[in-house]
Amino acid sequence: MQHGIYYAYWEHEWAGDYKHYIRKVSELGFDILEIAAGPLPEYSRTDLEELGKCAADAGVRLTVGYGPSPDHNVGSEDPAVRKNALRFYEDLFERMQLINATLIGGALYSCWPIDYSVEPDKARDWDNSVRGVAQLGKIARQYGIEVLGMECINRFENHLLNTAQEGVAFVKAVQQLEPEASNVKVMLDTFHMNIEEESIGSAIRAAGSLLGHFHTGECNRMVPGQGHMPWREIGDALRDIQYNGAVVMEPFVMPGGQVGRDIRVWRKLRDDISEEALDQDAKAALVFQRYMLR
Repeated sequence: MQHGIYYAYWEHEWAGDYKHYIRKVSELGFDILEIAAGPLPEYSRTDLEELGKCAADAGVRLTVGYGPSPDHNVGSEDPAVRKNALRFYEDLFERMQLINATLIGGALYSCWPIDYSVEPDKARDWDNSVRGVAQLGKIARQYGIEVLGMECINRFENHLLNTAQEGVAFVKAVQQLEPEASNVKVMLDTFHMNIEEESIGSAIRAAGSLLGHFHTGECNRMVPGQGHMPWREIGDALRDIQYNGAVVMEPFVMPGGQVGRDIRVWRKLRDDISEEALDQDAKAALVFQRYMLR
């Protein structure tokens, strides 16, 4: 396994100095820094090449996360939105290639968070999203993208893929429609599984060989080890399916900014949220996670 952390743990906005965080996570002992897709279209080719070199020099792998905006919804009913989404993703994949990032995960089948002011039509949206992601997977292969992680997230944030079972059914439907989309995988997150799954271990085993990306975090969104998640059960299940991919912790502990609003963090989840204190927690969580999941 390779262990990583999402840069936004230290940020209030969905942007940041990724080079700074590459150096930081390298010093803390992580293998991976996960970055947000949103800012990458603003980077020049030179910026992207320098970012990729920075990561390579530090021995850090870059992975990408994205909560798609409504105009990047590949499962939209509007053909113009779907066309725009595919155009956005193709440009993004080209940029990912320049930074040697081969994995992207999130609610790539839809948008995040979903707008529930109008009741969604799950069956219709499912069919549209299967077709959209089938195209997405085929495009991604051209740019060396090895994993498109379809994140199963809780019912309050999206309606399509809430459980591992739904994730597996969705990925199988995509791959049946487009065999070249074998890079489309299930992505699980312990925070969301804690809300939706009857058994976290059973959910991981249900994903099995289709599991392509794994996020960790506590029930309270703190770093692993500072909540009551069943880490032994999680580790046993990952070993049972012989998962050897990326494991990226995604904690959020600070209120404020767009990150705090989007994640619904309304209080400090720890008394000291200085960068030094966050670094110490991340380093301790990495030791804990490696031990529990190895």
